[in-house]
Amino acid sequence: MTSTPSAFDGIICFGGEDWWYHNRGHIDMQLTRRFARIATTVYVNSIVMQKVRFRRAKGDDIGFTRRLTRKMRSICRGVRQTNAGFLAYSPLSLPVHHIAWLRRINTSVLRSQIVLLERRLGISDPLVWIACPAACDIARGMRKAALVYQRTDRFEEFPNVDKETVRMYDRKMKTAADLTVFVNSHLYESEHDQCKKAIYLDHGVDIDLFGPDQSRDACPQELASIPRPIIGFHGAFGKHTVDVQLIEQIVGLMPRTSFVFVGPETRECQALHSKPNVWMLGQKEYERIPEYVRCFDVAITPWKRNRWIEACNPIRLKEYLAAGKPVVSTPYPELQKYADVVYQATTARQYAERIIEALADDNAERASDRKQKVQDASWDNKARIVLRELFGKGEFLE
Repeated sequence: MTSTPSAFDGIICFGGEDWWYHNRGHIDMQLTRRFARIATTVYVNSIVMQKVRFRRAKGDDIGFTRRLTRKMRSICRGVRQTNAGFLAYSPLSLPVHHIAWLRRINTSVLRSQIVLLERRLGISDPLVWIACPAACDIARGMRKAALVYQRTDRFEEFPNVDKETVRMYDRKMKTAADLTVFVNSHLYESEHDQCKKAIYLDHGVDIDLFGPDQSRDACPQELASIPRPIIGFHGAFGKHTVDVQLIEQIVGLMPRTSFVFVGPETRECQALHSKPNVWMLGQKEYERIPEYVRCFDVAITPWKRNRWIEACNPIRLKEYLAAGKPVVSTPYPELQKYADVVYQATTARQYAERIIEALADDNAERASDRKQKVQDASWDNKARIVLRELFGKGEFLE
């Protein structure tokens, strides 16, 4: 590791997820891993942005009580070193962004916690990275060497948020940030002129984790007795992302094919448990996900058709490709860059047909083509691009 760039003495990332509970493949977490090689780095777990809802809505992944319990456990961990090389911290925050006067109080409470954290760690001029719009006001008021805004999704389309407040945060961040990072080319083309400076940064992939070939004999024990072929999906069943009804239809059309799902579920998934050719394996540690992916014969991404997906760029596509797996996906704009190595389908019947086609056409050469497609998309390369845009060099990651 080389010395820290003189431009900043630490890095604070206000993340969009919680390190302790969520999939660790997200761009903010992956880049924070790389940044931790060059400076004291803190990943601030997601600040509460959703409004309070005591009754669980249809399709919600977790109810209010479990959500609150999980957040309080995260807060009670304090500042902890992670196995990724950075510190993780959950500040106390309130779900009041839609109430102006309470929002100001909330910002003040958050600011005092971050100031104490900086003093404790000896950070005075950090690079501040914002992946959660709810951190807008605290970030804009901080002393900092540079400010980066991660516009990876249409945050205003996230369930149970105050859309106008999130849009306001988005506008403020685009004008305040020294660099706005877009991972969707459609969003970049339509919004980059709203920013002080903007780049399109296609998502990366952890090549070292997903890329190595491995024998199917090394599959997890849970998969050992499942009949082939195995059609798989890994990731959360977000109610705004995964089309559970479409999955049910695909499963019904292919009763002699095994379907394996790895990740946290919603209540909408209950019907899938009753299907004899479906295995719901629940959430696994991120580092273990490749063990399951390597045992898929075909990977699927059955997305909903909505504004969130229209502006998305799912990392798991590259993870599947890095593992050399055939992929059948619902179309979305960013997918078209990979149309030569991905099968596309919009209906259950098309999915079934493409899955059969993918199984028949799969071979070592096709697998190599898929791996080749993402070989230059490592997160190390993505981190270098960001640092060059900000400071003129990214070589100190070497």
